[in-house]
Amino acid sequence: METNNVVLLRGTLSSDPVVRELPSGDLVTQVELTTRVDGRAISVPVAVHRTPVTLGAGDVVVVTGHVHRRFFRTGGVTQSRTEVIAHEFVKATRARTVERLIDGLLRAVSAGQTSRRRSNSEGIRLDM
Repeated sequence: METNNVVLLRGTLSSDPVVRELPSGDLVTQVELTTRVDGRAISVPVAVHRTPVTLGAGDVVVVTGHVHRRFFRTGGVTQSRTEVIAHEFVKATRARTVERLIDGLLRAVSAGQTSRRRSNSEGIRLDM
């Protein structure tokens, strides 16, 4: 993950994940994450590539990733969508995993490094 585009979110999945197959054959799972800013609910679209999401609506998660704006054509019109591309997606109740995730993220940012991780049994860790 490039350290100049870093996202750390904690929120509740507002709906069940939706899996789509891209023209390339890759799978992408889209989820809506609801966070709170100054007491107001904010919906954040999150895309998870190549890894299934087994959590559902109402689960509280911690997500790291980067912001991405993609463009697409529909109905003859070019549109765009800004979303978070998840690098790591962990259930918030896994306190030690969340702690390690945040510590690693802070170390990578302070060192100006790129962080890439793989899946493990404690949460979805994506190799992006």
